[in-house]
Amino acid sequence: MTKVLALAGKGGTGKTTLAALLIRSLLRRGQGPVLAIDADPAMNLHLALGLPAPTTVGELREDVRGAQLAISRHEHLTHQVRLALEEGDQVDLLAMGRPEGQGCYCAVNHLLRQILDDLGKTYAWVVIDNEAGMEHLSRRTTRDVDLLVVVTDPTVRGARAAQTIAAMASEEGMHVRRKMLVVNRTRGALPTELSEALAATGLPIAALLPADDLLNELDAHGASLLQLNGSSPAGQAVEELAALVLSSVTFE
Repeated sequence: MTKVLALAGKGGTGKTTLAALLIRSLLRRGQGPVLAIDADPAMNLHLALGLPAPTTVGELREDVRGAQLAISRHEHLTHQVRLALEEGDQVDLLAMGRPEGQGCYCAVNHLLRQILDDLGKTYAWVVIDNEAGMEHLSRRTTRDVDLLVVVTDPTVRGARAAQTIAAMASEEGMHVRRKMLVVNRTRGALPTELSEALAATGLPIAALLPADDLLNELDAHGASLLQLNGSSPAGQAVEELAALVLSSVTFE
């Protein structure tokens, strides 16, 4: 059965980096194929995965709305979504793109949800890299999630944003089965004020990921994070996090 893992957090916490590294760890454990969904209009996940920039679902939605088609919208969109997939080695990428423009998109969005649900069932894992903040949660676009990983940087501001996201994810209708917190780019012991703010989120801390110059070097050269070698401190920490994810989700 397909498992859905989503990442959320305020901007700049490293969600996209963590999404790519978790995909790397899942594939190293034979947990493919993986469907990666870039739900951030800024669209950076393809770079982290070493894939070309894809056609977005947002572009497909604009093209089909109001168009005269010889076949049903469902058939047309299904075909177009499959064409929009960027295929990699055991990981495929679909980008959501920009939000809706003016006018009613309800019918098209309903079809797209059905198509994405059907597409996701053909993968072992769906990993969703969400946009900054919690807008995706308030719009109910992240639903039926097996695990929500809330990502924060080592700041009180980030921890408070994580607390808000955790509260929103507990609202009725969100269908988030489990939640955990990851603190990214840590350097040494956490200050008391930060530890207290993290505890206030009510989320179990799954990992403290260290700042990592090897990651920064790959990013600087625009290289795929899937190429990260085994000496990376952050990579090693994410390997341990992936083991926790698998024990928490796959075998629960």
